[in-house]
Amino acid sequence: MKFYNLKKKATSLILSGSLLLTAAMPNAALAKDLVAQDKPLAKNIIVMISDGCGYNQLDTASMYQYGKTGGQVYEHFPVKYGMSTYSEGSYDPNLAWGSFDYVKSGATDSAAAATAMSTGVKTYDAAIGVGIDGTSLKHVAERAEELGKATGVVTSVQLSHATPAGFVAHNASRNDYSGIANEMIKDSATDVIMGAGNPWFDNNGQQITAPNTFKYVGGEATWQGLVDGTLEVADANGDGIADPWTLIQTKDEFIDLIDDKTPERVIGVPQVFTTLQQGRSGDDKAEPYAVPMNQNAPTLAEMTKGALNVLDNDSDGFFLMIEGGAIDWAGHANQSGRVIEEEIDFNKSVEAVVDWVKENSNWGETLLIVTGDHETGYLTGPGSDPTWEPLVNNNAGNLPGMQWNSGSHTNSLIPFFAKGDAARLFKSYADETDPVRGKYIDNIEIAKVIFEIMK
Repeated sequence: MKFYNLKKKATSLILSGSLLLTAAMPNAALAKDLVAQDKPLAKNIIVMISDGCGYNQLDTASMYQYGKTGGQVYEHFPVKYGMSTYSEGSYDPNLAWGSFDYVKSGATDSAAAATAMSTGVKTYDAAIGVGIDGTSLKHVAERAEELGKATGVVTSVQLSHATPAGFVAHNASRNDYSGIANEMIKDSATDVIMGAGNPWFDNNGQQITAPNTFKYVGGEATWQGLVDGTLEVADANGDGIADPWTLIQTKDEFIDLIDDKTPERVIGVPQVFTTLQQGRSGDDKAEPYAVPMNQNAPTLAEMTKGALNVLDNDSDGFFLMIEGGAIDWAGHANQSGRVIEEEIDFNKSVEAVVDWVKENSNWGETLLIVTGDHETGYLTGPGSDPTWEPLVNNNAGNLPGMQWNSGSHTNSLIPFFAKGDAARLFKSYADETDPVRGKYIDNIEIAKVIFEIMK
């Protein structure tokens, strides 16, 4: 049995009252129609972001996993488009395929991209949940909380890094990690936060005698308050009483969260400092899995399953953002083996979500979005520039032939996938066409659709 989080806010009371009213109406058919019109398009909304992943990052992982492209479960979703990601600039399809160098400029950063996907508003690079003029913007998660839904963010990098922060916090700079972490942990109504940044462990998952910086977890006082349970926090469920966090750190605690009883609020900080796996020592240019993995860190899929087990206790539904954050880091460092490791870890987390929908929900009430925030590294096939050469498939278990052309973000289109009855809403937004990728949406339209669902 689980502990059930019975969030009841004003909207729930209004809904109950409307149901009583329609039950008393003489025209039962009319009442049924009114209720159907008010039925939400999705009870649960899950956004999964492979940070730094473009089309070729996806294909290299599939070639390594399956010896072919098109092997990922989300590549068979009914809704498939490209997505533009620029922050303050633009994307020109003709220039993108007319000049090899065009996409090397005009790229977004992860903060602006996360803010765009979370609020529906373009902003400047480094901005977290604020507009170009610095005013706070409403996140889709905040709208979900207004409707009584549970909310959560999960990442394979630090919990206060740009992407999770961009779905919860409001800050002029992504670099204010401590301020962002404190807003997320102490002030927000978020029910689940999971990510790295543990100050007492290094990137190899080894405990250290003197702590690293506490900034990713809000400072030493905030961390100690989480550890001993004395931290003053927000009222997350609207009942007027503060809702303390349950802190988990060990891999076993993350595993236990998958099937065991769950507390109402969970903050999970694995025993690693910056990333679950990508930052571990050893030959960082080795082939995938040649360097032993950190054994004390949960996988992103395990974190995802635990988060779902907490959030699905809410009868009103939930919003969850899951990020494979270190795909971007491996792209910046041009680490072919580790970008594949990180993308596969992300892919397995998508499979975990799909399995959860099949076992615990359905595609009529759950919307799943799988995409990225931008491409990193300008990954192509070998011999590219000035033309684009294809990746070389060297069969499953072998590193594909690939070439990095940058150590930064690019302004390339990236893939977008969605499944669920509500996914059909994206069709009206896919009103631009790229000569290679076909129809595409813009990243702000993710939030626009989600807000439309949660009117």
